[in-house]
Amino acid sequence: MDNRKFLPFLVIIAFGLFVIVGLSSSLFYTIGPAERAVVFYKFSDGLDKNNIIGPGFHVKAPWNSVYVFDVSENKVEESMDVLDKNGLSVSVDVSVRFTPMPSKIGYLQETFQKDYISRLVIPEVRSSVRQVMGRYTAEEIYSTKRSEVEGAIKSETAEVLGEEGNNVIMKAFLIRAINLPAQIKQAIENKLQQEQEALAYQFRLDKEKSEAERKRIAAEGEAAANKIINSSLTDELLKMRGIEATIELSKSPNSKVVVIGGGDEGLPLILNNN
Repeated sequence: MDNRKFLPFLVIIAFGLFVIVGLSSSLFYTIGPAERAVVFYKFSDGLDKNNIIGPGFHVKAPWNSVYVFDVSENKVEESMDVLDKNGLSVSVDVSVRFTPMPSKIGYLQETFQKDYISRLVIPEVRSSVRQVMGRYTAEEIYSTKRSEVEGAIKSETAEVLGEEGNNVIMKAFLIRAINLPAQIKQAIENKLQQEQEALAYQFRLDKEKSEAERKRIAAEGEAAANKIINSSLTDELLKMRGIEATIELSKSPNSKVVVIGGGDEGLPLILNNN
């Protein structure tokens, strides 16, 4: 058998394999479980925003481009200086958690490209932080209304990021730290301590007032009861109770003679149990 006849075929096959291997990165791509992708068709429809490529192994034409987005939850931490309601500078460290809408990554690519975090999320978060904190005093941000401030920033940021065209879901917002000038911070802490002491003092006063009121009501009730008892103690009742007590006392095995007083009331002077 003349192997020279097969040589051209072997060369063609080898060249084909070489081309396939060389173009493999342009022909094949894999989408991970926390990723989604859209394809840009260079010679036809352009960016296919509505056809979302899911996880798995895929094939494409080498001239088309694939844009892959991480659709898992992302986190951004920012440190910034803001002005409070009174114009006082406050340094804050914040964290925001978010995720792109998986079904809308084509629109994110069209508007912001894959750089949507730095071009959309961070600027909007910083803007909301400044706007919301500008409505509160440093004391409120630092202590009394911190959770309210966090909630307002999250709500307003979520509204902006979720608008049509932005397509980002806000998950959480947290103020990690608030840094005030030392004198302002000390003044706020002193005020809070004084307020706590005043509340504790008022609590003691209210407690003592309640106790005094309780004693007054108890005394009035006892006086009223004594008044009722005294008004019911007539001579006839006292005489009857005296006779009943004398009879009961005479039944005692240790009593033989009982002296109860004079006889003007009609009671016996001596009751002998022998």
